[in-house]
Amino acid sequence: MRRIGPIVVEPRPAASRLASVLARLAAIALALGLGALILEAGGYSARDSYRTMWDAAFANRDALAETLVAATPLIFTGLAVAFAARMLLWNIGAEGQLFLGAAAASWLAFSFPDAPRGLLLPAMVVAGAMGGAAWAAGPGVLRATLGVSEIVTTLMLNFVAILLVDYLVHGPWRDPDSSGFPLSKPFSPSAILPSFGDTRLHAGFLIALGAAVVVWALLRSTRFGYEVRVIGESQPAARYAGMPLRRNIVVVMLVSGGLAGIAGMSEVSGIVFRIQPDISAGFGYTGIIVATLGRFSAPGVVVAAVLFGALQVGGYALQTTEVPPSIVQVLQGAILFIAVGAEMLARYRVRWRPRREPAAVAEETT
Repeated sequence: MRRIGPIVVEPRPAASRLASVLARLAAIALALGLGALILEAGGYSARDSYRTMWDAAFANRDALAETLVAATPLIFTGLAVAFAARMLLWNIGAEGQLFLGAAAASWLAFSFPDAPRGLLLPAMVVAGAMGGAAWAAGPGVLRATLGVSEIVTTLMLNFVAILLVDYLVHGPWRDPDSSGFPLSKPFSPSAILPSFGDTRLHAGFLIALGAAVVVWALLRSTRFGYEVRVIGESQPAARYAGMPLRRNIVVVMLVSGGLAGIAGMSEVSGIVFRIQPDISAGFGYTGIIVATLGRFSAPGVVVAAVLFGALQVGGYALQTTEVPPSIVQVLQGAILFIAVGAEMLARYRVRWRPRREPAAVAEETT
């Protein structure tokens, strides 16, 4: 129990998984209700706006494909944040790791444009993972050896990665036929991920689902995953059991960065077919919200990523109805805020107990 003035916060008995799921659904419903109030206050029809967003995200095959395209990088970055968070490491650098993964994969595509597709694409996935992992290695080593906060180092490295890609696109990788636009040379057909039919949905989505399955199995069914969970719950207990904390910190950061790096590879190889400065629409930062809403579990991250992908696609559709697309950002923030509040209320009971005077307490006990 903890007292904050007259407010007392005490833990509840362990809640069931069903109660936790219902709490998140209720949080989403409350957030959508808040969004409806904001829309109506601005003079827009909430019903028509939400119908437009739904149709754009789920009404037909093409709409669903666009939602899954938008969800693909969020699955990767959400998994990156969630995996590190299971050991109480906060990787805020998924954005920069995504850029480095995109750069590493692009380098391979430019260096071996005539390589067979069956060899080049898997190599690009590995290169993307290595690029993201390399960008997370420094913060991991600093945290493991010197106790330097990974929040600060990963966040600062985001800007370095973005500027590095900007230099490459304007410099050695610049397309001479881009008419002054900041674009690299286009990829060869061997470096482009296959798509499904005539939609923009590409094989990167399947890779993302595969990564979610691997992360889920790694945490649940391996000794390493057991150590990650124990360290996240109690470092003193992990030390007493002889678990290698420093090594696991570095390894977890490498895996986390590698997942974010594959997101960069899937964007350049599956969407733009080249590298450019704006390859990410803040996917690394949105991944933090996705991981939080998904309760830092792989299945939860996939569901939350599809939800936010639908919000993104629906936001673009709202532009055709003169509704400010920034309402999507309001919805994202509201969902996160209400979901965190619902999680807190599901775990803790908040009571109002004013402090009583000592004389009154003594009188009751006599």
